Amino acid sequence: MTTEGAGSAPVAGPLVGRTALVTGGGTGLGAAITRAVHDAGAEVVITGRRAEPLQALATELARVDHQVCDVADPASVSALADSLTDRDISIVINNAGIAGPVAPLVDIDVEQWDEVFDVNVRGVFLVCSAFLPAMVGRGRGDVINIASVSGKRPLVRRTPYCASKMAVIGLTSTLAFEVGPAGVNVNMLSPGPVDGPRMDRNFRLEAERSGTSYEQAQETFVSRAALGRMVTEEEVGAAVLAMLAMPGLCGADIDLSAGMVA
Repeated sequence: MTTEGAGSAPVAGPLVGRTALVTGGGTGLGAAITRAVHDAGAEVVITGRRAEPLQALATELARVDHQVCDVADPASVSALADSLTDRDISIVINNAGIAGPVAPLVDIDVEQWDEVFDVNVRGVFLVCSAFLPAMVGRGRGDVINIASVSGKRPLVRRTPYCASKMAVIGLTSTLAFEVGPAGVNVNMLSPGPVDGPRMDRNFRLEAERSGTSYEQAQETFVSRAALGRMVTEEEVGAAVLAMLAMPGLCGADIDLSAGMVA
């Protein structure tokens, strides 16, 4: 199946004719996921809290629209949904998230805790609440929530992040049973450590805390994986496409961790 992109050659791919919403879609994993679904033929709407990276990616790719949205803010999510009432959003990828503090629980204040849960959990709730009714009404759709292996195993000094990702796992598995009978597939993708700026930050902080080098902190972390490495952003994008290609997948938690939780 092909369609014409604006000012471009005919577009082919398994997602031609579908429109995807990617939250946190302007940088990092979100940008990689955006590129993957775009290259598979979908039209894409990306959101985030900062306009500049959204605009840059939308300028780079032919069929990408963008809108600033704070997923933790009900009014902002409602405005996003209202602006897209004329679009058939049949794929929602809840990627927006923050890493939160790296500190012992007793040194984390309430504001830090709440910020992590507001973005990582409340954001998923609000976006799903806004876009699921139309999917259920049409009797089709896909929701992929980006969780983490950190929601399934201990990660010292990262309690808000780990707890928030465990909450996403519970939300997703339950939601699948609520809307699955209506033809909407709800799944989650749980990446392990992804090579990139966020992990670089974590390794620097751990090196400072433990009095070791950056390289030692990195090696200690990745040695826990069966493959002895981190996954890449491109591998996460490819995993999203693989999940969308499996119509019988619902309520699943796909672990993409290079064997971190094997």
